Amino acid sequence: MKYRSGILKLALFATGLSGIVAEYVLSTLATYFIGDSVFQWTMIVSIMLFSMGLGSRISKYLENNLILKFIAIEYTLSILSAFVSVFAYLASAYYGDSSLLIYGMSVLIGLLIGLEIPLVIRLNNEYEELRINVSSVMENDYYGSLVGGMFFAFIGLPYLGLTYTPFILGSINFLVACSLVYMLYDQLDVVFRRKLIFTTSAVVLVLLAGVWFANDIIAFGENMRYRDKVVYSEQSKYQKIVITQSRGHFFLFINSNQQLSSLDEEMYHEPLVHPAMKLAGMPKNVLILGGGDGGAIREILKYPSVEKMVLVDLDPAMTNLGREHPLLTGMNKNAMNSELLEIINMDGFIYLEETNDFFDAIIIDLPDPKTIELGRLYSYEFYRLCYKRLRPRGVLITQAGSPYYAARAFHCIEKTMGEADFATLPLHNQVLTLGEWGWILGAKGIKQDSLKPIAQRLSFDGLDTRFVNNESMTLMTSFGKQVFMDENDPVEVNRIHHPVLYKYYLNGDWDLY
Repeated sequence: MKYRSGILKLALFATGLSGIVAEYVLSTLATYFIGDSVFQWTMIVSIMLFSMGLGSRISKYLENNLILKFIAIEYTLSILSAFVSVFAYLASAYYGDSSLLIYGMSVLIGLLIGLEIPLVIRLNNEYEELRINVSSVMENDYYGSLVGGMFFAFIGLPYLGLTYTPFILGSINFLVACSLVYMLYDQLDVVFRRKLIFTTSAVVLVLLAGVWFANDIIAFGENMRYRDKVVYSEQSKYQKIVITQSRGHFFLFINSNQQLSSLDEEMYHEPLVHPAMKLAGMPKNVLILGGGDGGAIREILKYPSVEKMVLVDLDPAMTNLGREHPLLTGMNKNAMNSELLEIINMDGFIYLEETNDFFDAIIIDLPDPKTIELGRLYSYEFYRLCYKRLRPRGVLITQAGSPYYAARAFHCIEKTMGEADFATLPLHNQVLTLGEWGWILGAKGIKQDSLKPIAQRLSFDGLDTRFVNNESMTLMTSFGKQVFMDENDPVEVNRIHHPVLYKYYLNGDWDLY
């Protein structure tokens, strides 16, 4: 009898592992398809925990043949858990929105997980006294959760991605069921044995078919999400990277958001780089935060005074892409392999805290501040770190989203940079595939009233550019009457302990975009 108790405890360890991984998979899917990672992780985990509570409550109504009911739950969980990504991609492909399915799966999987622990406690009751039974069952479930979390963080997401991690999850539930079938097999009559063998075989076939076709199905769903043909897709540890191609041009997306297009990327990268580099005088040392595609590096290399560039990008998958993928190396003219460039894969905020280097210019080419995590890299504390690492006449510039579709977010970045003692200058330009886009330039050692006239007098003669010239600088620094801002409702400074920027961004008029 002791070995049966051991199998039940092992089953709880496995279900604890698979349960936590299910939460993480669904949260990651919700972030990818819906956005706002903090909100999605909070809601998915909370809903699943609530559903687990409902499942525990429902379990008290289950009577007779509890172990067979437990096996049925495990078989059901194995199928649902394994196919959660496939279902989400199919829903997105055919209906354009998979949020209802993801949240529905969260409830359903949570209910089934919630049924497990009470059933195992009741099954194990005949082998151990109550105090030991409850303690050992909960202990194994929590230990399994730890292992599951480590598996997802270090193996599942970075190596198996959202395609195959769910099938590992489903296989764990299936093996739990098989171990219980083995434990019960001798006690069952012939008819019931045949039913179990048939059911087990059917689940095996479904799981194997899922593994075989999952990549094709998800690739189909991925292609349906984008207007053009997907030519590259990778789920890194940090983000989903996709490249699409059409009519000789390619588009780079991160978590479904366009980062650049080869059609018009100069209209983005040239305003990002050249005003700051010209204003910095003869810059020798340049720091680039983000910009793993290499477009900014290509523009910086047009300045003979540059002796060293440091590019800090969190995701090695992105910087490797910029160094190796033929579409990107063709666009950036192999700039990411320059001998002047040092690539560091780490968090930009932490880098600024730890480095002792000083820079003449800091170019910030990060994704839009649509989450709390990204908002940290647009915060007062972040800009103060930048200020300290700049030389006395140093210049900082950051991409700042759309000054029209997300006007409050745009002005929040400007106000936050000004609070960090920079003289600030907003810039904007029409980028064909992005719409009207904006940047905020911050200067150290220049008075606020002098910055705009100085910037408008900058000369770009002799500089090899496709778009930026002397006339464009006047246009980029002119906004006219900014009637899109409500003077009676001013924006606040974005701080780490008071993150407001991501709310301004998400509340922008993106439905008009």
